[in-house]
Amino acid sequence: MPGLDDFMLPCLNKALFGVECPGCGMQRSVSLLIHGEFIAAYKTYPAIYALILLFLFIGLNFFFKFKNSNKIINGLAILSILIILINFVYKLTF
Repeated sequence: MPGLDDFMLPCLNKALFGVECPGCGMQRSVSLLIHGEFIAAYKTYPAIYALILLFLFIGLNFFFKFKNSNKIINGLAILSILIILINFVYKLTF
């Protein structure tokens, strides 16, 4: 019986150029979260928890309007982008 890991999409950037893209590891990280491996998920894709917070807040804000929600969403988005970029540069250099 095929599992979730059998349906993961390959990274086109890595296949064509041999270099990981900024999103490489996100699918594996989500799979690890589903299997309860929280530390391994973070090590695979460090931005996973910031992205989860961002999407949870956006979802909650859809139903309950929060004061200063735009500032919170922007802050979480910037945090996520910074973590993604720092991780990407780290992967390229090490």
